[in-house]
This record gives sequence, C-alpha cells and structure tokens, in this order.
Amino acid sequence: MVCARSFVSEQGAITTSVQSLARGLQVISSFDADHPSMTLSEVAVRTGLSRATARRFLLTLQELGYVRSDGKYFELTSKVLQLGYAYLSSATLPQLIEPVLEELSAKVHESASASVLDDSDIVYIARVHTRSIMRVGISVGTRFPALNTSMGRVHLAYQSQEKQDAVVSAGVPAGTGVGIDNPQDLFAELHKIRAQGYAVVDQELEIGLRSVAVPVFGPDGNVVAAMNVSMSVHPNTVESAEQAAQKILPELLNASQQVCEALAASR
Repeated sequence: MVCARSFVSEQGAITTSVQSLARGLQVISSFDADHPSMTLSEVAVRTGLSRATARRFLLTLQELGYVRSDGKYFELTSKVLQLGYAYLSSATLPQLIEPVLEELSAKVHESASASVLDDSDIVYIARVHTRSIMRVGISVGTRFPALNTSMGRVHLAYQSQEKQDAVVSAGVPAGTGVGIDNPQDLFAELHKIRAQGYAVVDQELEIGLRSVAVPVFGPDGNVVAAMNVSMSVHPNTVESAEQAAQKILPELLNASQQVCEALAASR
C-alpha cells in the first residue's frame, strides 16, 4: 500500500511538472515580432492563462534570466536563444542547408531561406540575405503563417488532406489584400503546387515581395524542409511572378537536390 501511494504521489508530481513546463514554454512563445514587449495582461490574454498564473511564470522566467521587465512591460532576453541553439547545433538539417543557401544566393543574387513546418506556421531554420527587401526582419526562428508564404504552401501541399483541412479551416490569415484569400482557391493552389513541385507567392505576405519555393525531401521521401528565393517587385516591373520564378527555379531545384543527397549521405 505504501508503494502504491508513493507511485500515485510521484505520478502527480510528474504531471504537475509537465504542465508547468508546458505553460512556461507557452509564455515564451507568446512573444513574437509583433509582440516583442507586453504587459502582464497582454501575456495573459495571448496565452489564455489567468493573470495570477501568467505573473507567476513571468517572474520565474525573469528569475532564470529568460525574461526582463521594467516594472510594467516584459520582454525576452537573448538567453532564450540558447534554447534554439541546442537544436541548431545538434541538427544535421540546418548545417547542411546553410552552405547550399549561400551558394544559391550568390548565383541568383537574391535572398534565400529554408524553413520547417510547425503546426500552421513556418519557422526559419536558415537564411542568407543579400539586402533588406522586407519591412519585417527575418532571422533563424522567425515565424510566418504558412498559408501566406511560398515555403508554407509547399509544406502544406505535401501534407495529408486532414492536415490541410485543419490549417485552412482555422482561417486564412489577414494578408495584403493581394492574391488568394478563400479556402476553395487555397485547396486548388495546394493541389497545383504538389503537381508542379514548386510554389510562387506574389506580394501576399508583403507588398513589393514575391518568392518561389520548393520542397526538400528526406531519405524516406517525406518533405523535411522548404527552400525559397525572395525577390523584390519594383514599381516599373512588367515581368510576372511566374516569369521571375522560372528564371530562379532551375538553381533552386538544384539546391534542393543537393540537400536531399547530402541528407541521404549523412545517414
């Protein structure tokens, strides 16, 4: 009986610890490019936690050095980067992709990036930029709604129908007012992308920005990442997005194949 009670007590402690970890990570994840600094109330709203619970976790994170505060506003510290670095330093994929992106960017004279899919967002795992063509800064760890991006659509095109349904049914994120903005057309676009093997997005994430993306296949045939090249659209540009993409596509597909072969060789 004593053993049974000890086991139940231990299980309860483990459950509580897991919940605490999940909530702590939830608080950290509530900060992003649009919300770099927030009040306690704003953190509570974004996480769905009570003010008391949000305050407890913010103070704990502050004590650990992951969050700082001026007494009213909270923001993440650079120590949070250590969490991501643990993944990046041990992961083969970013290490293999980065030099390929550097070579690709040098050849096409445009910015090149790679991402993975996380729920309904893409997360950048590598990026090489030639110049700033976006108002929002992009770096490793930056997240964007998958439906608004070329890499995100590539990822979703190779997902199951159930996954596509779940992401699209959650709602099309507010974009720039240009391009696809309804579920029916999005499903048709994802089908087209899978059939042709690449995605083109023209000024749907930001006015003046277009991009072309392709999948990166792992040794098992599944898509493990997406790679893209971003291009600026000048006011006097007469070239269509598809025409611009076709100039970049051969080099982009070649870069994707290089990563695919490197992944197979690293097994």
